[in-house]
Amino acid sequence: MKSQVRGGTRWKRFAVVMVPSVAATAAIGVGLAQGALAASFSISGQEFKVKADSLVGTNFVQYGSVDAGKDLEGKDFAAPVAVSGFSEAWITNMCQSVVTPKVPFIGDVTLRLEAGTDAVKSGEAKDKVYAKGIYLDVSELKADAEFTNIDIGIAAGQLSAGPDGKPVPGKPGIQPNTKANPYGFGQRAEQATLNNVEQKAWATTAGTFKLPDLHLSLSRGTSKECY
Repeated sequence: MKSQVRGGTRWKRFAVVMVPSVAATAAIGVGLAQGALAASFSISGQEFKVKADSLVGTNFVQYGSVDAGKDLEGKDFAAPVAVSGFSEAWITNMCQSVVTPKVPFIGDVTLRLEAGTDAVKSGEAKDKVYAKGIYLDVSELKADAEFTNIDIGIAAGQLSAGPDGKPVPGKPGIQPNTKANPYGFGQRAEQATLNNVEQKAWATTAGTFKLPDLHLSLSRGTSKECY
């Protein structure tokens, strides 16, 4: 069975079908060992933007959760998110940007990261951004999406289970010790394909993150954001 979705979704509606693209936070400081996902962490208090031509991911899961951290003034805050996981994902022409506001004597500064740009022409997997065992904490998404063999409305705690109710090795589910209700809303699909992706997210963790043709730049102002 296939299902297609188009349009934008805000976090207040994260129970609606919504799949994120892969963000490149691993390239700027989130480095995890092969197969080892963070059990819990404090987010930075800044959202980042991600844009991509396309993403293809296998063993997609999604559930609602809450991220906690401190804002740029050091105050505690919490943000509801749609956490999405993939066993593997391939991304074409990815751009990530984050703005640090009001830097003394400089003003706003935009960090922009690009990778997988050669895949636009070649279409080959070796030129695409590759992620394995990845989870994304998403607050907003716009994309053209297609799901293969999707299950909607199952308990989040059963996302990694097979037909017999037992966990399937290597299949993503709820991350341990995260703020997620195992009896809350969840959905999964064998494959998710997204095109024309625009996403805002709070955090990303991955077991492996490969970024071919990586380019990182800093610029004043906000004109160099990905979108």
